[in-house]
This record gives sequence, C-alpha cells and structure tokens, in this order.
Amino acid sequence: MRSCWRISGLLVSLSSIAMAVPVAAQPPAATTAPAPTESLSVEGIFGPKAVRIESVRESRWGKDGESYLALESAAQGGQDIVRYAIADGKRQVVVAASDLVPPGASAPLSIDSYEWSPDNRWLLIQTNGQRFRRTNALSDYWLYDVANKRLHKVGKDAAPSTLLYATVSPDSSRIAYVRANNIYVEPISGGAPTALTRDGDDYVVNGLADWVYEEEFSVHRAFEWSPDSKRIAFLRFDTKGVGTFDMIKNTGGQYSKVIPLQYPKAGTTNSAVTVGAIDLDGGATRWFKLSGDPRQNYVPQISWAGGAEALFIQQSNRLQNSYNVLLGDPATGAVKPILVEKDAAWVEANAAPEWLKGGGAFTWLSERDGWRHLYTVDRATGRATLRTPGKFDVVDLLHVDEKAGYAWFIASPDNPTQRYLYRTTLSGRLRVERLTPADQPGTHSYNIAPGEHWALHTVSRFDAPPVTDMLDMTRQQPLRTLAANAPLAKEVTDSGLPATEFFRVDIGGGTQLDGWLIKPPGFDPAKRYPILYFVYGEPWGQTVADRWAGAQGLWHRMLAQKGYLVASLDPRGTATPRGRDWRKSIYRQVGILASADYAAGVRKMLATRPYIDPARIGIWGWSGGGAMTQNALFRYPDLYKTGIAVAGPTDMKLYDTIYQERYMGLPDDNAEGYKNGSPITFADRLKGNLLLIHGTLDDNVHYQNQDQLVDRLIHFNKPFTMMAYPDRSHGIYEGENTSIHLYSLMTRYLETNLPPGGR
Repeated sequence: MRSCWRISGLLVSLSSIAMAVPVAAQPPAATTAPAPTESLSVEGIFGPKAVRIESVRESRWGKDGESYLALESAAQGGQDIVRYAIADGKRQVVVAASDLVPPGASAPLSIDSYEWSPDNRWLLIQTNGQRFRRTNALSDYWLYDVANKRLHKVGKDAAPSTLLYATVSPDSSRIAYVRANNIYVEPISGGAPTALTRDGDDYVVNGLADWVYEEEFSVHRAFEWSPDSKRIAFLRFDTKGVGTFDMIKNTGGQYSKVIPLQYPKAGTTNSAVTVGAIDLDGGATRWFKLSGDPRQNYVPQISWAGGAEALFIQQSNRLQNSYNVLLGDPATGAVKPILVEKDAAWVEANAAPEWLKGGGAFTWLSERDGWRHLYTVDRATGRATLRTPGKFDVVDLLHVDEKAGYAWFIASPDNPTQRYLYRTTLSGRLRVERLTPADQPGTHSYNIAPGEHWALHTVSRFDAPPVTDMLDMTRQQPLRTLAANAPLAKEVTDSGLPATEFFRVDIGGGTQLDGWLIKPPGFDPAKRYPILYFVYGEPWGQTVADRWAGAQGLWHRMLAQKGYLVASLDPRGTATPRGRDWRKSIYRQVGILASADYAAGVRKMLATRPYIDPARIGIWGWSGGGAMTQNALFRYPDLYKTGIAVAGPTDMKLYDTIYQERYMGLPDDNAEGYKNGSPITFADRLKGNLLLIHGTLDDNVHYQNQDQLVDRLIHFNKPFTMMAYPDRSHGIYEGENTSIHLYSLMTRYLETNLPPGGR
C-alpha cells in the first residue's frame, strides 16, 4: 500500500496523543521496577485532558536548503507563512494571515495545505477541506498573487468544497484540478475554467482514483503535468460493472440513508483503467496502447520519464506477480517496454522513480536477489545495476542527489525492529555506509533538505516518545530540538514499568519470531500472570517495532499496570525487513501460516517462561489483527482463553481485489486457501471468550463481515459478545467519546474474562 516516507513538516505543533507518531522500544532490563507513582487511565490517554504530543506541522524547505517555511497561527486568526533561517533561527514573515482575507470576508483563510508556483509568484492555498474517503480532500482553493497581494478563488463558480487535488503547472501559467469526476484547467491569474475531460459521471472518473486504487496503491490524484506544461497525463476509471456495496447510515435522522460504495471484492469485476495524455493546446486526448484487458490489469503508477517526451508507466497483471515497466509516447500512444519485474508470489509497485543521467537512467527497488534493494536502470537497455548489495532490505528510499553522487535510504541490517539512515553511491565504486551513529538505537526518520546539509530528524523507542530535532547532516549532530515530548516521557517513567523486553522465540525449523514483552510493576517471576498478545500477522504490518506506539501503546502500559503481561510477536509473512522469503512465505496461505506461527510462539513462551499463566492467555487485534484474533480462538481453542477482534475480515472473499488477490491469488484458483484462511470457516470450534467490535460504516472491512460471523456463531449456538459502533468507520474514532468508550469496553472485558494480577 505505501512506499517512501517523505514528510515535509517542520513546524512544531501540538496534536492529540491518539495521533502519536510511531517510535521504538528499549532493550531488556531489570525484571522489577518501583511501584508506579501515577496510574494511567483510559480517560487520561484518550480524553480531553490527555497529554498532547509535540509533533511537526506541514512546511517546506527553502530551495537553498538553508531555510524552511513554516505555518504559524496568527493572532487575528488564520496562519502566517514564516521563513526561518536554519543556522541562526532568524524569522521572517513571508505571507501574513492578514493578506489572506478573501474579498467580502472578515477573517483570513484557514490553510489546510499550500503549494508555491515554481516561479514563486503565486501561492495556492487549500482550505475548507471536507471528508472524501479517508481524507478531507474535497476543498476550496485560492490563489494569492505575492507581488500584488491579491487573492482570487479557483473555480469561482463551483459549489463550496467540490475541488480535488489542485496543482500548479511547471511553467506557473495554469492550475489543474478535478471537479465532478472531470479534469479542469484555468489560467493562474484568473479566468474561466476549461474542462479537459467531459465524460465524467457517476461511473466514469477522470484524474481521480477509484476506492480500491486509493486504498491499496495509495493513488489519490491520478493526473500529472508534463514538465513542459503542454500535456496532462491521467488515469481514467470506468467503474461500470464494479459491485456496489450499500452502507446504511442510521444516526442522521428519522430515516436511514443508503451510502453506495463501488467496491470490487475478491474475484469480482474491477474498474477498467486506461491511461491518456491530453494536449492542452488542441484539447485532444491520446490513449496509450497498453496490452491486455483493462479490467484484468492494473496501472498503479504513472509519471513523466525525466522529460516531456515520454510517460513512465507501471502496469501489473491482476495477480500482481508480473510488472511491465513501459515508456509511452504521448504523441502517438505507442508504448515501449523497458523491463519486466516478476516474482513467484507478488511484486510491489515502485514510487515514481528518480531520473539520472539526463533522463538516461532511473532508480528502481526490486527483490530480485531475495532482498529489497536499490538499483539504477539504464533506460535504453533495461539493464539494472545493484547499488545496495548485502543481505538486508532497503525499507525506504528517502533522497537522491545525482550531483552529490548519493542516494539516502532507511535500513536495519542487524535488527528488523529498528530503522537507521544509510547512503550509497549512485555510480562507480559501491560504497554503502550507515550515517545514524551507532550509539543511537531505535527508529529514526529523516526529511532531508536540498544540499543535504540539514534534515528534520525524529527518533523514538518503544519506551521513549519521539524527539524531533534539526539535524546537521555533515556532523550527524542536532542543531536544536524542535519537539522533546518531555511530558510524555515523564508519563512513561511514572508508570513504574520495567523496560520493555525485546526478544526472539525459536519455534523450530530454523524460524525465529521477533517479540516484545511489557511486564507489570513489581513483577515477581515466582508468580503466574495473565498475558495479552497484540497481533496483526498479515503482509501489510509489523507490530514488533522499537518505536513509540502512541495512545494504543499507552493503553498496553495501562494494562500492564493492572497486572497483565502484554506481548506481541511477528509471525512469518509480516512486513519486516527480513528478506523476500520471510515476507512471501505467506503467499496463498494468509491466516493459515501466521496463526500457526503465533500458536507455536505462544507455546514456546509458555514452556520457557513459567510466569505466564496458561489458563489466562488472551489475544487482540484490529483489522487484519482482528481476523488473526478470530483465527487464533477458532483454530487453537485450547490455547487462547479470551480474544477481542476489532474490525476484522471474517471471510477473505468479502475483502477487496487488489489486497486479497495479491497475497492469496484468485479465489477460483485457490478455493481451499480462501476457505482455510477465513476465520468464519472454523467458527464452530470456539470455546473461549470472544468480543467482536465493528463500526457499521466501515468502508474498508465492511460491517457485513461481523454480521456474517455472528450469524454463523448463532448457528452453532456459540456464546460471544459483540459491539457495533453506529456510523463509525474502520478507525472507530468519529464522534465524541468514541475512543474512550471503545477502550473502556475492551478494558472491562479483559478484567472480567482475563482477570489481572500475579497468582
């Protein structure tokens, strides 16, 4: 689903602890600790008086690499855009909030996001964002003329909050955006918009991804300006034939409201996706001549190929085990293959490549040698040259500077629970070097400025909240701290818990699982304690990570204060940097292999840690972790006594095409795998306590999953408990007190059915 982590934020701000940035854990320490001086509570973690986390707000590096622009709240409302010199912190207001008052308005615009035109004359402001799927993408856009201090609205005749993904052309002459499923352009200085596509309707979508592309390929804006500003390349989605799933909103009034969602479930019809290029001078669209049925192939990424003469296209077959990398001619629509990436399991889409040698080569990430590595690929021949040799995975490619001769990336060759900064040469003699100092364990993230002198650097650990600083890259030393999170660090210290233990458990056959364990305060190894496992166990996540886990991590600490052992394991198939074979061992057996690994890990911990009470073993998870929780209780009913499954898929055929088929193949070709990987198949085996939780307006894992499992459990007369959160989505956070209610419910359920304390 996701690729490189490229945060642009630089300004310190405060946000809810429930949105805490992930960080990492500390090594094992003493098994005992002083009694807590302050008890954590659900209200204290999720409520209005929760300690708020210091994070960074969206901003921009200056082109010189020696300054940055930040958004700061203004006294009269709105935000000032301020430039800071990095070296000495000198502050200069570039655009004052008082200059951003629309004609006839009394208050300045509230900036959701902004973009400078390439010539720096215009400021494009996104404001008044309204919910569109997972983000507030439906917005108003305004343009501010910096020289003349004039402000005008983009798409001025459009209804409020109806434009999506507006962006400035490379020559700073025009604005393009999507409205009502069509692509529009208009002069940047003002004027009537021109519709570049006209067939957009309830079923045809231009320049905007359908639901499943957005969810699984992270495609939001599906159009790209050519570097010469003469064309716009775009994806067109014909969604006719895609199954419509009707969600029901019940809290809005006297009658329910049906919310239709076109959602292709595993094995069903996909959108037909085609790729076009619009000539802005003539208005004609040239369609690229991609092979194959557009409903049986995917186009997860397009971008211009280092210039305006060709479009870079990644096309995947439906099984996603073969990717054609193509160059498309926007004048003729002809396509030319560069390389083919294949795998016996699946291939991941690359982010837009970085172009080298004047467009003659590009960067590419591949697992072709068994590890995820960086290659440079020759455009003419398709020859790939390895730039990061070794038995380790490149986690993220962060920054490429051909002039400097380096690519910077995140990796952790020796400890898959942590993350560090490395760099490698782009040509000539190979030289891979770690830049994060060896005495700084944990999870590190970097946003590198142009010129590579400075970077925004954040480090965290499982027991240490994130600390963000302005890093001098030349010395790997912080210039100043931007967010220290001292109050959160104090909460961890005051909790009285021993340091979290990171370990590996050997389950036989040469397989070792990474794990972490939180012990209660005053832990006595002579006693037996209940243990709660936090699980995900699918190919898109990693739970055993040495990083701050936010509000959910504090809830785990709260449970430990009450007398629980809290643990997590990463079974085979999880998205950890342990090589291709580790990750893809799960192919066609999601839910099967991982649940077996988990049970083996739990049994090994029981055999080697006598302080775990075998009569009080619990497990819980969300989304894929909810499915894994169900699989655990149903498949291993004599091992687990209590489980909480939140928003979990119960039948793989109810989930979407791209995700489920990528890891399981097509339902018709792997009928037994789909059946045996689905928890609902084994519902008749339930013995323990099971709490099912789901939001009724979950557009990702539909509430239908819970209904079908509940129906099956009733059929077998199995006792269970369930909670439906009305009109909540997959995250179950909307509405006042929802998080407090949810975590209070789970806490009470555990205290009742998995009693805490050593015995």
